[in-house]
Amino acid sequence: MEKTFRLDIIASDHPFYNGECEMIVFLGLDGEFGVLPNHEPMVTCLNAGEIRFKVDGEWKYAATSTGIVEIMPNFVVILADTVEKPEEIDIKRAIEAKERAEERLRQKQSIKEYYHTQAALNRAMSRLKVTKKHS
Repeated sequence: MEKTFRLDIIASDHPFYNGECEMIVFLGLDGEFGVLPNHEPMVTCLNAGEIRFKVDGEWKYAATSTGIVEIMPNFVVILADTVEKPEEIDIKRAIEAKERAEERLRQKQSIKEYYHTQAALNRAMSRLKVTKKHS
């Protein structure tokens, strides 16, 4: 049985990680997904949040926006708008984005504006959560 699989994590503006991986855990629509080598093929959505993946016995972490995940027995591809290492996140900027989104949620908005604001709040909260846990 294989002990690793190929993992490609691609942000909209750059490749984040390309290499072998022992396991990956990410947040999907139905909660957390864990993927090991020889996983059944599937395609699923990626929710904004933390991803963690194990390389050479060591866990690596990142904050991601929404995206899509393709899982095959010998590889996984994650496509997301943004992917950031905890040390790359500007905490002050993330706090300000969270506060702006919370203020906009208190105002009367159209349904479309509400969903955009909720997505911005989720991104900011995810970034802050990852930095608190891994910085």
